[in-house]
Amino acid sequence: MAVNDSKKSFKDKQKPDQIRASNMQAAKAVADAIRTSLGPRGMDKMIQSGNGDVMITNDGATILKQMQVLHPAAKMLVELSKAQDIEAGDGTTSVVVLAGSLLDAAQKILAKGLHPTVISEGFQSAAAASVKILEETLAIPVDLNDREALIRVASTSLNSKVVSQHSSLLAPLAVEAVLRVKDNHREQNNVDLRDVKLIKKLGATLDETELIDGLVLENRFANEFGAKRLEKAKIGLIQFCISPPKTDMDNQVVISDYTEMDRVLKEERNYILNIIKQIKKTGCNLILVQKSILRDALSDLALHFLGKTKIAAIKDLEREDMEFICKTLGCRPIASLDHFTPENLITADLVEEIPGTKFVKITGIQSTQQKKTCNILLRGSNRMMLEEAERSLHDALCVIRCLVKKQALVPGGGAPEIELCLRISELSRSMTGLEALCYRAFAEALEIIPYTLAENAGLNPIGTVTELRQRHALGEKSAGINIRKGMVTNILDENVVQPLLVSTSAITLAAETVRSILKIDDIINTVR
Repeated sequence: MAVNDSKKSFKDKQKPDQIRASNMQAAKAVADAIRTSLGPRGMDKMIQSGNGDVMITNDGATILKQMQVLHPAAKMLVELSKAQDIEAGDGTTSVVVLAGSLLDAAQKILAKGLHPTVISEGFQSAAAASVKILEETLAIPVDLNDREALIRVASTSLNSKVVSQHSSLLAPLAVEAVLRVKDNHREQNNVDLRDVKLIKKLGATLDETELIDGLVLENRFANEFGAKRLEKAKIGLIQFCISPPKTDMDNQVVISDYTEMDRVLKEERNYILNIIKQIKKTGCNLILVQKSILRDALSDLALHFLGKTKIAAIKDLEREDMEFICKTLGCRPIASLDHFTPENLITADLVEEIPGTKFVKITGIQSTQQKKTCNILLRGSNRMMLEEAERSLHDALCVIRCLVKKQALVPGGGAPEIELCLRISELSRSMTGLEALCYRAFAEALEIIPYTLAENAGLNPIGTVTELRQRHALGEKSAGINIRKGMVTNILDENVVQPLLVSTSAITLAAETVRSILKIDDIINTVR
């Protein structure tokens, strides 16, 4: 009887293998979906949302974010591309393709009867060895004062995007922006990209994109005060409202005759006039007013009086923009009229509307607490192009940030992957036991990146990868796939370089994700 019971309990021995296979299949399907958009000749995807909006992009993180993924294991690859986006900002497609290839390699060794834990441990140590090889043999140190080198890196990132033909304009902008704000976090060796504000404006062409010092507000002057420019402006950033006060509770005032009506209006005028007189007394000639949820931040009467007293007003500043505005102006918002004093005002040389847009530009800000920030005004002929330019520029900014974090470059064009493939294969020959098998599988899986690059560029993938392998075996570490010429050349001559951090974080994160997927042997649905 006991024997029969034990047979029953072992009946479902196949289940963990089936679940593992299903997880791998789902994750590989996601990797295959975006494989075609890898590299400078990669295809773009058109993403249509439920409300009919259309987006065209080949940024891996964006495609996966918008994709409707149901399988829990496939969602892990979406999270993986998000992690790469946060860590390095670029290489979001590569990391998913690499994870898919590693899963494929793992599946082949699983079929030989190796235990999943052995494979995951082997992959983890192979990833650590890869990072070490990259840092020791392929990394090229870079000086942050060498602007040309930084521009080459930003151009490589932009070359695989829809806006690649504008990379000669956008790459120097990205470099200039990051170098301006990098001193804000000098001790942490990092750059806060929230100090660079990307402002999109429909109209004109991408060639008219510019970097603007000072502060750009996406609002226009709210009142007529004469000319549309102010010199020697004294600016007050306020969070209180210049409009009749409301009661705390919802109530109604019933007015029965005209004298009472006049009295209410007179009180209203006096209340607003009193506020504006106090603002005028401090010498302020421009107020920036935060958007108010409960009532109008500026009533029509207030705008009329502000115009009469020659005080310019810009209203409806978004709450999420306040932090950037405070950083740029080097001030704190004034929350009540009692604190509206001359020492809380900021002086600026010039405030004017940017021609061709309805935005206001404040330049020549004089403040001691001011942090370095900058604005990039993106122009574009249509909304899709504008949004893609914003995503591409964000990637380029992230790439320069990677170089501030870790000042080293590696060649692009599939060169680091092939070099790693050879080095890890060599390591596997000196090993004994099952780990050697895992190392060899890991090395072969890395070939997917140059293979896909060649395939997407219309070259013969097998021939190209074989030639690449032979050139690296002869000691040409920087031989890579030259897509322009359609052959294998020294990729450094073509200025195709990428930050070391992009490659190391892609390998580490892909290995960690594959390790997590391998270790899952069951999917349990919760009761709630």
